[in-house]
This record gives sequence, C-alpha cells and structure tokens, in this order.
Amino acid sequence: MEIPSPYGSSRTHGNSHTLHYELSLPYPQSQVWAAIATPEGLPSWLAAAEPFEQREGGAITLRWLKPGPEGGTTVAPGRVTAWQPQRLAEYTVEVHGRIRFELEPAPHSVGGTLLHFTNEITGPEDERLDCLAGWHHHFEYLLQALAGHPADWPSWSPDRPRRLRQDYERGENP
Repeated sequence: MEIPSPYGSSRTHGNSHTLHYELSLPYPQSQVWAAIATPEGLPSWLAAAEPFEQREGGAITLRWLKPGPEGGTTVAPGRVTAWQPQRLAEYTVEVHGRIRFELEPAPHSVGGTLLHFTNEITGPEDERLDCLAGWHHHFEYLLQALAGHPADWPSWSPDRPRRLRQDYERGENP
C-alpha cells in the first residue's frame, strides 16, 4: 500500500505562522480519530495526553515522549478548544499554540480519510522551520502507527528532523 508523504506548507505574518498539512490516509475515519483524539492513540505517534478531558473546554496536557534539545521532554498544558467526535479535535497548548485536526472521508478512497491539519504558532523564523520539520516527522510516525507500528520513542534520533528542517529551509519538499 502506498503511504502519502506528509509535506507541509506555511504562511507567515510578522512572527505569527500558520502551518498546514493535508494527508489522504488509506484508513477509516474511526481509526484516524482514535490516533489523534484519544489518550491511547496520541502516544503512538505524538505525545502522551494526561490529563485529557475529551470535550470542548476540557483540560489537556501533552507530554512529548522523545527527548528535547537539552535532554528533557516538552510538556504543554492547555485546553481542548474545539471538539466534534469523529470529525474535529483542536488543542490550544503552551509551546505549540493551536493544533487543529479536521477529518472527512477521502473523496477518491473507499474507506479512506482526509486529514486537514493546522498549527498556529508565534515565534521567530527558526521556530517555524523547526515546527514544519517536527510535524512532518510526527506525521510519518502517525502513518506508521496507523499501519500497526507505533513509534519506538527510546530509539528516537534527532537526525531525521534535522534533515527535514534543512529541506524546509531550502524550500524543498523533503
């Protein structure tokens, strides 16, 4: 089965950046929803979610399971800012701003799902490039997790995100 590549794009206004990804996934919407909007699914490709009140206005704290630049992990408390089960999950958290996942049936795929992702962040250009590469890498993990192979966080290496960042900096699709 051919798996789509998660290329991202962005728009910048001053120090505000809006990142976009669109993935046509050959998996049912219920399976994609479980990966992006449940405390069991999120750690398989992104971050542990504890607490995670699955409702609009609910508390959420995302704790990345890979080591950060100084060896620690990123912890991002926030709120669930939009919630429509099986269709829309949006988290607004410290460090990573507004993170929005929208799902719909893929138009040309029987049983597939179209994932629209938006991340609104504020920061310098380096932050934009780091986030483009980071989300790209996490979406590679999402594709693997949906195929039954969750991320192996203890073996995580910064090499792939570093290469992706260089590609995004050059304006290339990695």
